[in-house]
Amino acid sequence: LTVTMRALRRPVVRGGLLQMRASARRQLSAASSSSSSSSSSPSPIIDDDHPEESPRLRSQSTLTDKHGRFHNYLRISLTERCNLRCQYCMPDEGVELTPAPELLTSDEIVRIASTFVAQGVDKIRFTGGEPLVRKDAVEVLQRVGELRKDGLETIGVTTNAITLSRNLPAMIDAGVNALNISLDTMHAAKFEMITRRRGHARVLKAIDDALELGVPKVKINCVVMRGMNEEEVLDFVRFTRDRPVEVRFIEYMPFDGNKWNFDKLVSYQDMLDEIREEFPGFSRLEDETANETAKTWAVPGFAGKVGFITSMSQNFCGSCNRLRMTADGNLKVCLFGATEVSLRDVMRQHAGAASDEYLVDIISAAVKRKKPRHAGMFEIAKNKNRPMIKIGGFHTSTPHSMRLRGTHTSRLCWSQAQVRRRTSVRSYSSLSHVDSQSNQPTMVDITSKGVTARSATARAVLSVPANVAALMDASTGELQSKKGPVIGTAIVAGTMAVKQTSNLIPFCHPLPIDGCKIDVELVEAAGVEEDLGE
Repeated sequence: LTVTMRALRRPVVRGGLLQMRASARRQLSAASSSSSSSSSSPSPIIDDDHPEESPRLRSQSTLTDKHGRFHNYLRISLTERCNLRCQYCMPDEGVELTPAPELLTSDEIVRIASTFVAQGVDKIRFTGGEPLVRKDAVEVLQRVGELRKDGLETIGVTTNAITLSRNLPAMIDAGVNALNISLDTMHAAKFEMITRRRGHARVLKAIDDALELGVPKVKINCVVMRGMNEEEVLDFVRFTRDRPVEVRFIEYMPFDGNKWNFDKLVSYQDMLDEIREEFPGFSRLEDETANETAKTWAVPGFAGKVGFITSMSQNFCGSCNRLRMTADGNLKVCLFGATEVSLRDVMRQHAGAASDEYLVDIISAAVKRKKPRHAGMFEIAKNKNRPMIKIGGFHTSTPHSMRLRGTHTSRLCWSQAQVRRRTSVRSYSSLSHVDSQSNQPTMVDITSKGVTARSATARAVLSVPANVAALMDASTGELQSKKGPVIGTAIVAGTMAVKQTSNLIPFCHPLPIDGCKIDVELVEAAGVEEDLGE
């Protein structure tokens, strides 16, 4: 990259780059003509001697790679933060968040969006982390929405929908016309297990709110994992019966820290066979564009559609038209590629109008280096890449900051009671409390394990009316009632619950509790709401 940047600064090479752009335009035009020779509308011919006559077409060469793919779709991550901790997206140990000064500012995001739109991008999707936890997310959407006059057609947001409902009206006013909502289960308990947080009812409500407010495209992203939610495929298909949504089943993909392995992968063909057994009329629909990521199907008579994103079993690299901007300003030309180019540094180190041209040159050079396809799934699993939450994709990282704290030792496990029995036995041996031979739930043998000391922190928020809060004694921190001290009683109850930890959690061994401390703090509602958002 350093060599490329230095070369781009040399006038002779810059001229060569312009020559290369002209060559790419001719190749693109020739390819289009040959592929549509039977069409009555001939492909446009770009006159290199009069480039000013077709600025939109001229700019396309910047985003056309050496394999003839034109990239008109940009995904921008607004933040690395999230209010969920999805298992396939967030490593168990969490991620080290980029310091705030190194993240893109709202002005830089708008400048990048404007630059790409000027070069031919007509679709921008905002991702995260969870994009809506960024405080100025709606403001950014409003400013980018002004680019519709310059050719931007689609403004999308990929969200976990926890805070979507309250933001929807302003987002729609800003021009958002496409929503991708992440939802991996129809069961609230399993939702908590997958995301390590609550909020299932909020997501379902947000889907209905989006449809009621008339968002043109509402899609539901569902990452399917064997031993986790593959038995719910048919439930999601039935969800499209009365709702004009597109449920998109996504093959489980490897990223840093998500413990990917082949046994967890449920392939496109596996899902297709199961659905067609239940719905024989399930049929493939015609792709809306040549760059569709999903293979779209539908059940006759259903209001919605079903898509399959087959990144692992049947990649769609040949028609890829997507570029990605990370929250810290790096351009990724391939989701599975580790190579990144910092546009943030270019903008901050090179001021003035000349830097816009330089920024375009850097983008063009990066796009030209894009490979024809990503590696196979097993190679991807071995390669170093960011965790999904730091790239920006289907899901989204810090725990909620809440005020009621209690420290104790515990571990959550999930029972596979709802797994449907099938003719073929499936292995759930990757789960720690399932016997690899019998495929049945079992208690883990800890005979050979050494003694370890662990601690856990539980947080919760309890909302009370202002007249109740006014009864609290500021000097003692106690809330008195006719039946006695409320806070003191709550602490006693919490301590008793901690002592019952091993009895409350299935398969948990008896745990000696060394200590427990519960703190209760009265805070203003606005402060709690801010913590929940961040």
